[in-house]
Amino acid sequence: MTGIYQSLQEINGRPTCFERTTAADLWTDEHISSRMLALHLDGSVDVSSRRTDFLDRSAAWMIDRFGLGPGTAVVDFGCGPGLYTSRLAASGAAVTGIDSSERSIRYARALAQRQGLWIEHIQADHLRFEPEGFFDLITMIMGDYCALSPDQRRLMLGKLRAHLRSGGNILFDVYSLATFGAREETASYGPSLQNGFWSPYPYFGFLNTFKYNGDLVPLGKYTIVEQARTRVVYNWLQCFDRESLAAEIENRGLIVQEVPGDVAGASYAPASHEFAVVAAHP
Repeated sequence: MTGIYQSLQEINGRPTCFERTTAADLWTDEHISSRMLALHLDGSVDVSSRRTDFLDRSAAWMIDRFGLGPGTAVVDFGCGPGLYTSRLAASGAAVTGIDSSERSIRYARALAQRQGLWIEHIQADHLRFEPEGFFDLITMIMGDYCALSPDQRRLMLGKLRAHLRSGGNILFDVYSLATFGAREETASYGPSLQNGFWSPYPYFGFLNTFKYNGDLVPLGKYTIVEQARTRVVYNWLQCFDRESLAAEIENRGLIVQEVPGDVAGASYAPASHEFAVVAAHP
């Protein structure tokens, strides 16, 4: 029984903040990526992607707010199955989408072909990939920025700044202090936890939620125990207020131009669980 006790200690152990990142597992695992794509394409839920009505409003706001059309260039980091790239390309802008999920990129390419749109969809890790050229609008949507460690965020902001055309803008959304406050430290367990999301084979799933108060980071730590292997997936979520996000952005040589309530142009609301930011060169 000592072995079981030690295993449970490891499962319930609290890692140091951003000790290890496993975000790529969500997009490269064959089974998980198929479940993620299904969530992307379910326009009735805010999981992986926004609801269809929000996507429509958001894309329309971006096209108007940033003057997208022929002669402008857009790159979407973490484009998923092309739900934004297809809508933005319909304006006539030249659009590039980058995502680490081969399955999502295949879908995005097929979607663009069905709609008669020319969009460059690239399967790559956007932390390592360097796009070619400069862009009028750079987007990173659905809280993707919040999954990055501090070092990764510094790297990402430097990359975005390097590829931003003079007069262009960066748009991304983040989770707020209200999101952090709503999380509670919990531990749960279940056979085939979350309805088989983590594996096509039988497994036992453990979910430990930790909060790092000094860093404003909640963590969902998933331990997936199958007969042949045990995996741990870390779902970090950096939360921000306007001041801390602005300081982080300005420290990388950018300025904050606007803080909407979301990427559809809503007014900022302090009690909201998310907000957006529009950044530019000084």
